[in-house]
Amino acid sequence: MKPQNLTAEEQYNKMVNTPVSRLITSLAVPTVISMLVTAIYNMADTFFVSHINTQASAAVGIVFPIMSIIQAVGFTLGMGSGSLVSIRLGQKRNEEASIIASTALFTALGVGALITIFGNLFAPQVLSLVGASESVLPYAQQYGRFIFWGAPLMCASFVLNNVLRSEGKAFFSMIALTSGGLINIALDPLFIYGFGMGISGAAVATIVSQTISFMILLSWFLRGKAVCHMSIKLFRGTVDVLGKTVATGVPSLARQGLASVATILLNTTAGAYGDSAVAAMSITTKIVMFVAAIMIGIGQGFSPVSGYNYGAKRYDRVKKAYRFLVGSGFAIMACFAIVIFIFANQIMHGFIKDEAAVAVGVVALRWQIAFIPFHPLIVGTNMLMQSTRHIKAATFLSMNRQGVYFIPAILILPRLFGLRGVETSQAAADILSAFTAIPYLIHMFRKLDRLAKENEVARS
Repeated sequence: MKPQNLTAEEQYNKMVNTPVSRLITSLAVPTVISMLVTAIYNMADTFFVSHINTQASAAVGIVFPIMSIIQAVGFTLGMGSGSLVSIRLGQKRNEEASIIASTALFTALGVGALITIFGNLFAPQVLSLVGASESVLPYAQQYGRFIFWGAPLMCASFVLNNVLRSEGKAFFSMIALTSGGLINIALDPLFIYGFGMGISGAAVATIVSQTISFMILLSWFLRGKAVCHMSIKLFRGTVDVLGKTVATGVPSLARQGLASVATILLNTTAGAYGDSAVAAMSITTKIVMFVAAIMIGIGQGFSPVSGYNYGAKRYDRVKKAYRFLVGSGFAIMACFAIVIFIFANQIMHGFIKDEAAVAVGVVALRWQIAFIPFHPLIVGTNMLMQSTRHIKAATFLSMNRQGVYFIPAILILPRLFGLRGVETSQAAADILSAFTAIPYLIHMFRKLDRLAKENEVARS
């Protein structure tokens, strides 16, 4: 499969006329590969670091909410600009799409620079706040300081990545993310053990790989391979451009921001049961994220199809795309759930030898993976709302899984059931999030039917 450098008109025809199942698959496959490679190199950090000691493994989990904050900025600007770009391209307003994309890129670089400055000035206080114990804090500082330095390029990469996907050019994105991910996996053992850098080596490997990914992503725009053009001259810090971009990305901000809060609460709650419990929940989270990355990848293959066709008033294709997304997603998630549930013990032993951590991790992993088939409904409905600019609904739905439902669960269930409450909180949140998405989906489908009828009347 080779990337195609289509003209804007050819790209438009592709997005609104190709059968949705084939179109989503063609966009989702490279996106899923990108997401999996990203998840694998995140797991690689955890895998290699866990062989240093339990505290080092816990430190990676402690820094994770910091990375979630960086991702929240990137996703907010990336998904916000991506949704607007796909709609503008569907309306053949290409110059406006370039202005939106450029504004998002340079805003991401600026906000990332602020995170770098703040993080390096207040690293000990920030890491203690997110749950680092005295024994874990030194390892968290060694790992976190490099992550802070990488914030600008990490934020900007999310924007470039999502703009390419919004154009329907997920293959270009895959090349960049896969290259960076594979380099990260190769550099982890080299820096950690070969150069004797310990946990700092894992962070350096991450930053090197992120820089390479950013340069490759940017090269597609500089070489004219993308429909959108990136230039500081196109930056518009106005309400109509930056304001709409941020507003459209608010669901992603809510989702990723609450993911950070959820991880902090998870770390602090698990910390009451020792470093082994923190390490176990960190490993469990990374494993579940690996599987969830597949669903998010399929969803990001769906999002530009939904946005393009909604902008082009092809409402029937939006519905068909959603049905394909949920059906294929459920089948894939169910297969992973069965395998991981059965082999949970062996999987946890592959990451860590601390038997106390393994015992906690196996229970938590089985509870969480058993309900991951609900993710297609949760993710799909959220992305349907966001890609069609139903911002309030998308924001609320994005807040449920790791906010509206998870935060009360992690605060209440451990008080009632002890450690078992920590292990089962995410599963409870997943169930409630799935059922909450159903009435929003029904309402949206009825609206699409109404718009389709109005469009037919207008054309007749």
